[in-house]
Amino acid sequence: MPEPFDTSSPPFDRLDTKQAQTLLSALDVAYYRRGDTLIEKGDQNSALNIVIKGRVQEVNPDTKEVQAQYIKDDLFDARALLLGHSHHSYRAVEDTLCYVLPKAVFVTLYDENQAFADYFNTSFSQRKRLLEKAQQQQNLAEFILTQVDETNIQPIVTLNHDTSIHDATHILRKQRQDCALVAMKGGENDIGIITRTNLLHALVEDGHSQAHPIGDVATAPVISVEVGDFLFNVMILMTRDRVKRVRVTDNGETVGMLDMTQVLSLFSTHSHVLTLQINRAHSIEELALAANNQQQLVTSLTNNGIHTQFVMELISAVNEQIIEKAFRLTMPDAFYDKCCLFVMGSEGRGEQILKTDQDNGLILADDADWPDVQHYMARFSEVLSRLGYPPCPGNVMVSNPRWVKTQSEWQKEVLALCQISDERSLMDLAIIADSHAVAGNKSLLEPVADRLRSTLKGNMLALNTFVRPCLAFRVPLTLFGSLRTDKEGLDVKKGGIFPLVHGVRTLALEKGIRETNTFDRLNALVECHALEQETANNLTEALKLFVKTRLRQQLNDDAASGNQLDVTLLPRTERDLLRDCLSVVKKFKERLASHYQVRD
Repeated sequence: MPEPFDTSSPPFDRLDTKQAQTLLSALDVAYYRRGDTLIEKGDQNSALNIVIKGRVQEVNPDTKEVQAQYIKDDLFDARALLLGHSHHSYRAVEDTLCYVLPKAVFVTLYDENQAFADYFNTSFSQRKRLLEKAQQQQNLAEFILTQVDETNIQPIVTLNHDTSIHDATHILRKQRQDCALVAMKGGENDIGIITRTNLLHALVEDGHSQAHPIGDVATAPVISVEVGDFLFNVMILMTRDRVKRVRVTDNGETVGMLDMTQVLSLFSTHSHVLTLQINRAHSIEELALAANNQQQLVTSLTNNGIHTQFVMELISAVNEQIIEKAFRLTMPDAFYDKCCLFVMGSEGRGEQILKTDQDNGLILADDADWPDVQHYMARFSEVLSRLGYPPCPGNVMVSNPRWVKTQSEWQKEVLALCQISDERSLMDLAIIADSHAVAGNKSLLEPVADRLRSTLKGNMLALNTFVRPCLAFRVPLTLFGSLRTDKEGLDVKKGGIFPLVHGVRTLALEKGIRETNTFDRLNALVECHALEQETANNLTEALKLFVKTRLRQQLNDDAASGNQLDVTLLPRTERDLLRDCLSVVKKFKERLASHYQVRD
């Protein structure tokens, strides 16, 4: 006997109790032998099928192309129930068992329940947002259960009531803090607080002298919370009493403080701790300690359900800080402002999450006289390797003299690559097109980027070759079944991420768009009417899902460099979305091939 039908998974979780009971009462079970046809193209489908076990193939009989494969918990063909006939044929490629929901019952539920109907009517991007919204309650629960402890409180100094404003200001500056507790004269538990703003107002607005005691300008009493209290309660306390800071105590003794900005950041990340470690690093060893905490940050963000695009932006910012700090610690001060270190690839686009290979180059000012520059570049590449950024297999890195040039030489190189217009030179241009300055004199990059944009803008002949790599990889929609049991899985980078990113990059270069981030490029393409809003929305959501799904499996499998997805590990709703994503990419590639007149 099959397991009881699960009404808690989308879209059936949208049914009320009575509707769910109607569903369960109407369900039947059907068995199909391998090779049996469940639905023929043009048939008026009589039921919604939900796979219990086995595998069903959706085939376009005109082209013989497999459109999709359905495995455990997948459902089909709702479109035929709503439109009156099926566009494709469905055949069992294994002995298959399905739940069968009669058309009349499905249509009744569809008509009665708008949320249930929306699941089948909405576009991919809208449906993905609806599913993400359903996860918010779980993410909130995780936040509610986070406690105040030594990992999330900040140190704070306690000053005597009679400390002068002058001395207090110097102490705060030395301690790199913007506030301090004040031991008031009322007794051991009489504690106040001062901030730099308090001290400034005392001097300017109230006319106090620098010798005036801080106890007279401190705010008291100070709201306190105990170690072990829940952060959610701390946020409520701050909101209710309209305070930005609270004192943290352990059995009545001060152990630190929390401020509102910190509490809000702790909801989503521990990035502020990592940023402080990076800023305070005075050696490569200290920087390595901070860099080693980066994956913990990614895990924390992902487990708390933080949106993928935000994770990309945050981690890219952290990576930039790490690389900039490493460059500053490695380079001679005399040459720091005479050069510009830029990163490329996913890091240049601001779309990197886990550490990837080094992809970087160096621009030297035309008047720079730095004969041993390659010695320092080799040293810098070694430092990045120590920090967890492995060397680039294609040697696109500053230790390779080919990626170290003066500004004038880079401009000539870009022009030469555009004129050659073979696949290799244009792929080099694709790498450079995503450049982002991270250290040194960042203004050195802009003239090089301008030369690239102005040369390729509207250059349809060059872009015809430029776009071809993203059309070379077949979208793996037809391979779901075989890859489900294949050791290598589904290559989400070749089949989804790369064609999407490179296709958007090509359109952006054609229009002379300055942005390098794929999401920003999509917005810019909509603004210049090169893409419709719905298309951009679907591509945006597809990229986020590709990255999120890959990241989750990488973290779970400890295979940070892998692009292969084991689709059997995904719940049915995510397989549905993944299929939709790949369909979006497939249509986008067809559009690109037509637009750039690529005939293979």
